[in-house]
Amino acid sequence: MPPTESPPSEKASLSYNDNATADRDKSLEAAAGSTQDAAKASAATTRELPASLRGYTEEQRAALEIKLRKKIDMRLMPMMVLMYIMNYLDRNNIAAARLAGLESELNLSSTQYQTSVSILFVGYILMQVPSNMFLDKIGRPSLYLPTCMIVWGLISGSTGGVGSYGGLIACRFILGFVEAAYFPGCLFYLSSWYTRSELGFRTAILYSGSLISGAFSGLLAAGITSGMDGKGGLLAWRWLFILEGAITVVIAAAAFFILPDFPKSTKWLTEEERDLAMWRLEEDIGEKDWEGSEKESVFKGLRMAVTDGKTWVLLACVFGIVASGSVTNFFPTVVATLGYNRIISLLLTCPPYALCVITTFANALHADKTGERYLHLAVPLSLSVIAFIIAASTTTTGPRYFSMMLMVPAIYSGYVVSLTWISNTLPRPPAKRAAAIAFINAVTNSSSIWASYMYPQTAGPRYVVAMGVNAGMAVMAVLAATVLRVWLVRENKKLERGEKVRDVAIGSGFRYLV
Repeated sequence: MPPTESPPSEKASLSYNDNATADRDKSLEAAAGSTQDAAKASAATTRELPASLRGYTEEQRAALEIKLRKKIDMRLMPMMVLMYIMNYLDRNNIAAARLAGLESELNLSSTQYQTSVSILFVGYILMQVPSNMFLDKIGRPSLYLPTCMIVWGLISGSTGGVGSYGGLIACRFILGFVEAAYFPGCLFYLSSWYTRSELGFRTAILYSGSLISGAFSGLLAAGITSGMDGKGGLLAWRWLFILEGAITVVIAAAAFFILPDFPKSTKWLTEEERDLAMWRLEEDIGEKDWEGSEKESVFKGLRMAVTDGKTWVLLACVFGIVASGSVTNFFPTVVATLGYNRIISLLLTCPPYALCVITTFANALHADKTGERYLHLAVPLSLSVIAFIIAASTTTTGPRYFSMMLMVPAIYSGYVVSLTWISNTLPRPPAKRAAAIAFINAVTNSSSIWASYMYPQTAGPRYVVAMGVNAGMAVMAVLAATVLRVWLVRENKKLERGEKVRDVAIGSGFRYLV
């Protein structure tokens, strides 16, 4: 018999039931897939926990982490700060040398002196990205950073023997080329040991090296100027370079025996401490950090950095801060416009930097504690704008020195947070982070080349153009930080919804700090 055809109503009912069943099956499959994905993410996290740590309770692991962090702090931070003090001192002692007779003995014009200052940053800019890419590839900061320090110490000391403008230019250019390895290398180095919630304060501790250098370089220069002038037939400015260069070499030699490499390759940690040092970085971001030179693709990291829009917004922000902070390269000259003699002028450069150490530490520590970045950057920079306006508006001693006391702490309190924000925003892979840090630091320091020409002695005492540009650059930095904050808030909302965000592993739990 031929098959009996169902009535139209029955056919519709059967069709509806079949479709409902199919939809239900698809929904179950989707739910199962989501559950499986979540399970895989969870399983990945559990699977990646090192075997040496699986027997620890949460409390025991927290106690071990505190012990580890203290151990890292004591091993890294004192030596890195000391090295950075000398890095900054050897780079900027030319400002004190100017007051100690450099210009007159070498017969330099104002323009030639400014070129001597700015030429350092040409070499400084050219070398930063290749240096950080090389450091990421070899994974041996314990050898690389001290070696670079010995070389720049020798070059700095040699500056005390130059007899002409050409010799000074040559020494300054090569000095910048070698010194470029240190600061961006240290930022990458720190981000390879500390989590995002720890990095801000440690960056502030590192940068305190430059602030301490600024605070005490005036005292050191005053001592050498008053005590060594004419000794051995040399003027004080020559002794300034020779003695500071010699100190640099001695400290670098000690650093070979103190600095570690990256967590994975450090020998003085126990197995549990080494595993925890790597695991906590992975737990913080949701991805592994530096695992070995064979796994690092430096050119891919550079390409990832320059094609990420966040890199360019960070660049605009940090560029504005560095440009406005160029006043510190000429701070002894600016302070000298108050009208005091050479020794008192050098001593008056110290209090602003001493205050800066305190405010930078407090601001960075609070930023880490709260996880907030934007306001800890924008508020200090807004205060710097006020300081620049005061400096350009009056020749009265009290208000002018007040502006100097305000501008240095305000600039650098915001600057340290901006440096931390780079590693917080572009954390993985390590090659991308290393390239981004160096790229941003290199380009932003280009401002020091043209900024050097804004401080001729003829523009004193108010330096209206320089102070106006500094204020404008600080405003630009705040606007760029505002754009970045809005962008990162939107990215975090995407991550909350489970949407794909560039270079962030799905299910990692990572959120941008804003």
